[in-house]
Amino acid sequence: MTDSRRPPDVDRIAASRRAVAARRERAALKRDVTTRVITPQELLRRALADPDSAAGAMRVPEFLTAIPAVGEGKRDRILAELAISPVKRLGGLGARQRRDLREFLDRRWPEPQPRPGRSRLVVLAGPTAVGKGTVAAQIQATHPEIHLSVSATTRPPRPGEVEGEHYFFVDDAEFDRMIAAGELLEHATVHNRFRYGTPRGPIEKVLTDGGTALLEIDLQGARQVRAADPSAVLVFLLPPSWDELVHRLVGRGTEDAEERARRLRTARTELAAQGEFDYRVVNDDVASAAEQVVAVASR
Repeated sequence: MTDSRRPPDVDRIAASRRAVAARRERAALKRDVTTRVITPQELLRRALADPDSAAGAMRVPEFLTAIPAVGEGKRDRILAELAISPVKRLGGLGARQRRDLREFLDRRWPEPQPRPGRSRLVVLAGPTAVGKGTVAAQIQATHPEIHLSVSATTRPPRPGEVEGEHYFFVDDAEFDRMIAAGELLEHATVHNRFRYGTPRGPIEKVLTDGGTALLEIDLQGARQVRAADPSAVLVFLLPPSWDELVHRLVGRGTEDAEERARRLRTARTELAAQGEFDYRVVNDDVASAAEQVVAVASR
């Protein structure tokens, strides 16, 4: 005799799979906060925007201990200070609890705020394989009024790359000459292998003419630009998650296993530096990410 109260096996299996997938997604989100792929504030925003999402289903204690430097003792003190029950989920917080948690996060781990007196020099940087080049190409295609700088590099061309369009491909001797002549706004050795640099002349002409220049460069270069022009606007491009960044790097197939491992180690360091930037944009959709960068450049 069949027990009518017992769900069919297929339903139980499906429910179990959904539960496993939800746990994995919450674990990925916690890892992204821990490794600074996203800020605690960003995870809270996602939870409040969609309480039924993996972010919304995360319990507050889980959320707090995902934040670097927050252990169990500090977690419990924070919960007591904010009068939040340990069984509460982020998506189920009341209005007062939402406000208090946001204010607490902003006091302890403030997100960078835009600075006044900015120039029209916009720097787009981010970790390896995040899609900087793809987003920059989208901006170039849809907003030709924004000048996209073409970098010089000592690395060989990848399939499909065109001289003068994607990069200026030069040898080490020519790169040394450009540095000595002061022709580069910034330059750096990336992943301990090849050198990249931004020719100064085209950028200065665009800015002198009142236009907007976009530089798609690495973290080292962004820091050099900030030192040379403190009014430059720095935008950090983020992956939707660490797992997606790994997937993109492996999927493009342009590096061997050793090089991928080196780049992923570098990416962790780069992600930790996102607080140095004025704006952060998540590249979960190329067209949307491009428009967000354009909006920043137009402010």
